[in-house]
Formats: sequence, structure tokens, C-alpha cells
Amino acid sequence: MNRRTFLLSSASALTVAGFGSSGLVSVARAAGETAPVAAASDLPPFTFDSLVQGMQALAGTPYKEPASTLPEAWAALDYDQHRNIRFRTDHALWSDTPSEYQLQAFPPGWLFKQPVEMFEVVDGHARPVSFTGADFSYGEGLEGKGLDNQTLPGIAGFRLHYPLNTPDYLDELIVFLGASYFRALGKGNSYGLSARGLAINTAAGEAEEFPRFSRFYLRRPQEGEQEMLLWAELDSPSVTGAFQFRILPDVNTQVEVDARLFLRKDVTRLGVAPLTSMYLFGENDRTGFDDYRPEVHDSDGLLILREDGERLWRPLRNPKSLGLSFLQEKNLQGFGLMQRDRRFSEYQDTEAVYHKRPSLWIEPMSEWGEGSVMLAEIPSELEVHDNIVAFWVPAQKAAAGSSFRFAYRMIWGMDPDPGTEKALVTATRTGHGGAAGVEGQDESVRKFVVEFSGDMLAKVGADEPVEPVLTLTNGTVTTDHLQKLERGDWRYIFDVKRTDLEQPVEMHLVLKMKDTPLTERWMYQWTTNA
Repeated sequence: MNRRTFLLSSASALTVAGFGSSGLVSVARAAGETAPVAAASDLPPFTFDSLVQGMQALAGTPYKEPASTLPEAWAALDYDQHRNIRFRTDHALWSDTPSEYQLQAFPPGWLFKQPVEMFEVVDGHARPVSFTGADFSYGEGLEGKGLDNQTLPGIAGFRLHYPLNTPDYLDELIVFLGASYFRALGKGNSYGLSARGLAINTAAGEAEEFPRFSRFYLRRPQEGEQEMLLWAELDSPSVTGAFQFRILPDVNTQVEVDARLFLRKDVTRLGVAPLTSMYLFGENDRTGFDDYRPEVHDSDGLLILREDGERLWRPLRNPKSLGLSFLQEKNLQGFGLMQRDRRFSEYQDTEAVYHKRPSLWIEPMSEWGEGSVMLAEIPSELEVHDNIVAFWVPAQKAAAGSSFRFAYRMIWGMDPDPGTEKALVTATRTGHGGAAGVEGQDESVRKFVVEFSGDMLAKVGADEPVEPVLTLTNGTVTTDHLQKLERGDWRYIFDVKRTDLEQPVEMHLVLKMKDTPLTERWMYQWTTNA
């Protein structure tokens, strides 16, 4: 899946006939155009409850594939033409208000042939926000196509700007673009991993379905208001949904999500709070990459916080074949894809600035019951591909006619980790087993080096009874050594001999002292390329 197109093979999906009414008065954005402003009494009242009711009713009707309503000139745009269209910043929604928020639209066309409709909610009433060709500027290859004088039935998506890093500049804060994809930033971040509203049948042995946010409702922000509140309609052949997003920009930007889902059809695998990222190579699996950079990834590990407070850390991999892991949990406290390596020296990339990519932590705001966190690791040879997917799979069967509600907090930023006194895994390294510099290495033996770092662990003396507790399946430990490094970190080095070369080796490791865990739990899967 290509991150440059935001996985937009899904852009052929869906528009919704839901809450909105075509009889509402537009808020025109064209240059020099003044739209009539409807009185509140002339507009239908809008509430999240009414949106939920509308999407629940829609789930009881057959799905209808919508036809594209784009003008022909816009629908015919190719990739190069589309990328030469830019939104005019002086036409941003709310630019003429004292609000610190502004909205800019992405042009429709190319892969975005099903327009997204926008509504502004003022005093509890919703009215459409319309865009025209005059809201965009046009680059090379678009002369004489007449794009600038056409009314548009909708847009491809939008981004919200807010003074996130400095008070005198409106930074990009969050982007909704393509199917149900969106990305957000914390202070000092550059865009990296993405989130989705919902995943349907990902890696489930059948065609994946991409639900689509087809309508957005945004509450007009007031002067000095830091919070942004918006709602979205989601639709697909199998599911309808109503979503509420409460956005609070900060050092770690929070997005509170209230998702109500209604199933038209049975779904084999329902993915809640899906995260999508990129991992090409890192310190644990550089095999096959001739690259001057030490690491290339948007995220380097999956973190899970269990009901009992235990933390699980699973370093990401770029396997030779599709890897699926299901980590069963009950009432988990959170999970996320994290970027722990934060030093420029660990990437040496001045353009992609991978050390500034955000981590994303998902924190349930209610009990989610039984289920599992699914991690999919997809083989990739290029960093333009999003090849890592993680989401929650509820144990409850996703049957036609059923409904779900999931409330959760998303935390985007440099360090959204919930925090712990226990030491963290700071490095995972792998290589051939046995002694270095010896010919004829046994391919069934591999060396693993795991490092832990934390203030409390650093205070433990090297002669104290710290014990590595390593459990594994399909293998045996041939040699091992635990040592405290000069900087205070602890390193455990061990060789594993694989029993069945056709099956993976699963490993769990935690450092303990007198049966008390000093570290989070390291988890790893050794396949054909570690």
C-alpha cells in the first residue's frame, strides 16, 4: 500500500445519504462571492444523537454504490495534474473570524472521484459548506481546462490548521483524506503514521473493504477556543457509522473518538482504532538493505498495556512473508505504534526526519471486554509503502444487525507513552549465532541482544541478583550472558537454536530481581530473517 496516495485505492468507495439535507443554504467560499446566511430557525437541528439515529436507520437499507458527481474536467485529472492544484490559503474557512483554527480543502479528482461533503454547525444547526474551482490555484498543465469556474459537489478531504508550535503561525494539525484515513501531529512532529475510522477484513483471507467518511460536520470554533469538535458519517457495503472527534492540540495532541457502528452484513474481522505505519528496516533486521541510513521507519514497536498494568513491547519487523500476530487481552488499558528512537543519529535523514515522526497511543475510555490486538507485518522493499497495521479485534462476533460502541482517546506526539517506573526496551539487535569471525555459521542458531534502560534499573548494582527470565517456543538457548553497561543500561545476549526451521520461534523476556519485574516484557518472533 502506497503512503503517497494514502492507500487511496479505496477512493472508489462510497458516499452517504444520511443526516444532511440538500435544501440547506450553502456557505460559499468562492472569491468575491457572498452567500446568503440562513437563519438558525430555517436549518434543521444537529446533534450527535440525531446523526447516530440516521446512520442506524441507514444500516437497515441496502447499500447503494454512488455515482460520481464531479464535473468531467475534474474527474479526468491524472496524478500530475492533480498534484499541481493547491488550495488558496486566503480562502480558508474561518480565516475571516477571530478563531485560531482554519480549514483548507483538498481538490477532488484523480483517485478522489467521490466527493466528501462538508457542513458547518453553528448554534446547533448544520449548513453545507460549498467550494468552487476559484478556491484553488492551478499549476503547469492545467491551462485552459476551465477548472476555476466550476462549482464542486464536494472535496477530497480537508486539513485543520492551528498555532501548534508557535503562536504566530498556523501549523497543520490534522488531515482527513482518503476513505476513513486521518493523521495528526503533536508539537514538533512531522507527519508519519496514519489512523483509520475502521478496518474491515484486513488480512482475513478475503477482499478488504475500505469504509469511507463521506460527510463531515464541524462546529464553528470560537475566539480563544483550543478544542475542535467535529462529526463524520461512515458508510460501506457492510457497515455504517457515526463518529465524534474531539481534538485538543498540545505537546501531545489528543483526539477523543466516540464511534457508533451498525452492521449491514456479517464481517469476518472488525478492526477497531486501526493504525497504519511504515517499517522498512532497523537495528534488528537490516538484512538486504544497502542504505547509508542506520534505520528507516515511522514506528519501531508495538506497545500494549494490559489490564493488570503489565507492559508488552514488540519490536516491529519487515518479514519476507506476511506476518500476523494476535495478542489476546481482556479490558486492555491501551495499545499503540511507537517511535522510540528519537536521535537524528539513529536515522541520518535530513529530509524524512524520521526522528520527528509521532507515536500514537490508543487509550480506551470504557471497558472493551475480551478481544485481541492484531499486528500485521507486510513485506516491503520501499519506504513509500505502509506495511504495518495494528488494531483491536473484539471477541464479539460482528454479525449483521449487530451494533458496537467504542470510545477511546488517541494521543499523537513525541512521547504519548503512559509512563512506568520499569525499565524500557531501548534496543533489539540480531545476527548470526556463535562466535564472531568463524566460518560455516549454523543457520539454525541466531544471536539476540536486548537492552533495557530506566532510572530505577540503572541504580541496581552489577553484582545484585538480577535474573533474565526468558521463555520461548520452538527453540532452546545455547549460550547467554547478562551484563550492566557503563551508562547504566542492562544488556542480555543469548543464542537460540531453532528446533523446526519451518516454524517461527516466539520469545518473551523480562528482567527480574527476587521475583519482582524490573522491566517491561520484550516479545519477539524469529522467522526466516529474524
